Amino acid sequence: MRNYLFGTGIIGAITSGLTLLRGLREGAFTWRTALAWASWGITLALAIGAMVDVRRASHGEPIPLDTTLSEKEQRKLAKQAAARTQR
Repeated sequence: MRNYLFGTGIIGAITSGLTLLRGLREGAFTWRTALAWASWGITLALAIGAMVDVRRASHGEPIPLDTTLSEKEQRKLAKQAAARTQR
């Protein structure tokens, strides 16, 4: 569980979200602020999606072809899943 919560994508999304919250206190809500929040939402969604893909791959479940995992990482995770099923 901690591998997912302390991933760099999630930590980056949290810190940028905190920065955006601080910016709301100091300034007015403009179209640039709305774009920044939309960008933050997309970043958070991508980080969560990457965590889900890593979890699925590590448990031997099929992952989509458009995943961010490299082919080398996919092969390594497939070997680990195969070793688990042989036990």
